Amino acid sequence: MGSAWMLVAGLCFALMSVVVKSLGHAFSGAELVFYRSLFAILAIAATLAAQQGAAGVRNLLGEHIGLNLRRGVVGFIALATFFYALIELPMSVAVTLNYASPLWLALLMPWQLGERPGAIKWIGILIAFAGVGLIAAREQFTGSLLPVVLVMGGAFFWALGQVLVRGLKGMTGLSVTAWTAVLATPQLFLLSALFETGQIEAIRTASPTAWGAALYLGLVMTTLGYFLWNSLILRKEVGQVAPFLLLLPVFSVVGGVVFLGEALSVSRLAGGAVVLSGVALITLPWPQTTRWRPWGIAGKSAKDNRECEG
Repeated sequence: MGSAWMLVAGLCFALMSVVVKSLGHAFSGAELVFYRSLFAILAIAATLAAQQGAAGVRNLLGEHIGLNLRRGVVGFIALATFFYALIELPMSVAVTLNYASPLWLALLMPWQLGERPGAIKWIGILIAFAGVGLIAAREQFTGSLLPVVLVMGGAFFWALGQVLVRGLKGMTGLSVTAWTAVLATPQLFLLSALFETGQIEAIRTASPTAWGAALYLGLVMTTLGYFLWNSLILRKEVGQVAPFLLLLPVFSVVGGVVFLGEALSVSRLAGGAVVLSGVALITLPWPQTTRWRPWGIAGKSAKDNRECEG
């Protein structure tokens, strides 16, 4: 069931790019993410109030305030670098580079969590990344490398934030998601206030479609998608969950074709097939191979082998 929920979460995340691209310039990037977080806070507060009354909202803080605040700082760095990259790079290039986050997660797992993927999982991760490379191969980019370095660094800090989630023992996926939205909202307000103008005009002239997209990002992508993601991160090894992020470019390509009428190139088809093959290697159950026995008899313990020799 966890794989099915991860697929649902991945679909919620991937359709974000389709929704944002279909909006045009009704809202800026920071404004849109601000409204996403704000709507998510309201939805989560309403859910907790309906389930547990006012006590549910009061108990939201939990026992990990310090760790959540550190996660907020890490998330702010990831968000700020990605926001800068969106300004300086074409959106398709910035989003594609941001898909490096599963690789950072894979590299952080052995050192921060003690989770060591087996050889087959590592092969699957590498194959899936090769597929992402095929999907990204059609993107053209010329310019300064600084935004590229920053967006890769932002992907690292996002991955570090997911590692920190594993330390939030006793919290629910909904509470972790609420903390994310609560911490992100003032950060985004500050980013928009410092670097953007015309916010009041955007509110006044935004169409119902634009507000519907903002609601989708808050209620579906954040509240539902991140609730499922955080719930799985809390319960399962990161190595079992993170590879599903590699499906995001595949979902994004499909969404672009179905909803935006984009052309489906050979490189995108091939890349999607390679990504799916890599994720299959990571997630499918594989039979345990027989370990080499120092006493030379497979399937028997060292004690049994010594008895045979005796």
